[in-house]
Amino acid sequence: MRTLLLAVAVAVVWVPVVGQAASLRCGTGLVSDGASKSDVAAKCGEPTSKESRTESEEVKTKDGDTSTKRVVQKTFEEWTYNFGANRLQQVVVFENGKLIEVKSAGYGR
Repeated sequence: MRTLLLAVAVAVVWVPVVGQAASLRCGTGLVSDGASKSDVAAKCGEPTSKESRTESEEVKTKDGDTSTKRVVQKTFEEWTYNFGANRLQQVVVFENGKLIEVKSAGYGR
C-alpha cells in the first residue's frame, strides 16, 4: 500500500502542467490563441505601441539516410494595449501573424 501511494505521488509530480491559453478581453470582444492581427485590431482597436523582430532558426530534417538543414525565419510582433491607470497594460504577442501569447505589463497611464 505504501508503495502504491508513493507511486501515485511521484506520478502526480511528473504530470506535465497544461499551459494557459492566450486570451484577451477587449470590452465585449474576446481574442484567443490563433487569432489573426486583423481580428485583434477589429476587437481591441489599435494598440498603443507595436514592436517587431525576426528570428532565424535552423531546422534539420531526416529522410532515411539523408538529412537536410534549412533556415526558417519567424516574425514576432508585440502589441501593447494601455487600458488606463487602473488596469494592467496587456502585451499581445504574434508569431507569423497569429496570436501566441498575452502577458501583463505594468499599470497604464
